[in-house]
This record gives sequence, C-alpha cells and structure tokens, in this order.
Amino acid sequence: MIVLKDVHKIYRTGAVEVHALRGLSLQIDAGDYVAIMGPSGSGKSTLMHILGCLDRPTKGVYRLRDREVQDLEDDDLSYTRNREIGFVFQSFNLLPIMTAQQNVELPMIYAGVPAAERTIRATAAIAAVSLGDRAKHLPNELSGGQRQRVAIARSLVNEPAIILADEPTGNLDSKTGEEIMGLFGRLSAEGRTVILVTHERDIAEHANRIIHIKDGLVNEIETLKKS
Repeated sequence: MIVLKDVHKIYRTGAVEVHALRGLSLQIDAGDYVAIMGPSGSGKSTLMHILGCLDRPTKGVYRLRDREVQDLEDDDLSYTRNREIGFVFQSFNLLPIMTAQQNVELPMIYAGVPAAERTIRATAAIAAVSLGDRAKHLPNELSGGQRQRVAIARSLVNEPAIILADEPTGNLDSKTGEEIMGLFGRLSAEGRTVILVTHERDIAEHANRIIHIKDGLVNEIETLKKS
C-alpha cells in the first residue's frame, strides 16, 4: 500500500535549513493499523503530511498503490488525496456554519459527487458513527466526542483506503477517547489502513504496530501482541 524509501524533507528559511526527515524508509501494508510516535521535533508531523499528500518529500520515493506520489502533478496529487485518504484531526476542522450532515458532504463536493448521492452517502456515514439523530446540528451544538465522530464520518464518505488521524483524541476526555479509538478499531477490522499520530502510549497501543520516529528517522518498529 505505502512504501517510503530514503525520504528527506528539508525546510529552508533564508540561509537556514531544517532537516525534518533524514532518509526515512518505511512500509505500511494494506489493512495495517499503525501508530506513529516520537518526541517533539522528531519529524512525525512532517511524515504525516507527506503520507497524506499534503506535502512532498525534498528527495526520496513515496509510492502509494504503486504510484510514485512525489512525481505527480498538483491536480493528480489533489485527486489522490481526496479519493485515497481520509483525514481526522485533533481540532476536528469542522466548518461552524454548516450542520454535521453538510460537513460530512464537503469531500464529496470537491470530488464532484451529485447532490442526491451526497445526501445518501453522508446519511449512511453519520449513521455508521451513531450520530443519525444529530445530523442537522451545528458543531457548537455537539460535544467534543460527537464532533470527532462527525470528522470520522467525513473521512469515510469517499470510501478511502487509508485513514490518517493526527492526535484524534487530544481534545477529548479519556472515556470519549476510548470510544473514538473503538471506532478506529472497527474501521481496521473492516480492512481499512489506519495510521494515527499520537504522543500517548495508551492510544498507540490500540494499533498493531508502533513506529517510533526520532531525529527524522525510524528509530524502532514495535509489534504489539493482541489477545
């Protein structure tokens, strides 16, 4: 599904260079459930941006479904990002003037899905995260956990193969966080590839593997035994 080979990312500000990734190599198979951990400044956020096609490597190879992403034109990159990847963020990133249903429909608008089909698919996605009775509510009328469920529903409507979650429980209490992680576990069991970034060990342990990043490189890959 995903292969990164000798990936570097260098940010330049004037004469200053910051090497965020320093030749990182990594493979994530279809249906894998992995957590990415590392200290502040380790490169994990940069890695997530590259995996999500939000940024390009300075050099190296990123292969997604046998396509070399770093060589794609901007339009092809946007198409790949919209169709292949669903995003879930710590801050939810919901538009406050839109209802839950309208927020979930947004990725389909960008994908050119007809209005009638958008309604059907958004309704199904909201029902899948147990929020059918909240579809017409605005984000400020929802709890933090409910808003994150809306964000997960939004990430699913284009039926992506990959779910990228950046600190998805960071703004939630521990009980609600566990409920959200249960949703990710269900998505993994359905065959989705789930990749999450977290600094919390107990959250990372929901995954099957933990990829530890340090100084822009993979420092350790930990396989977790599941009962």
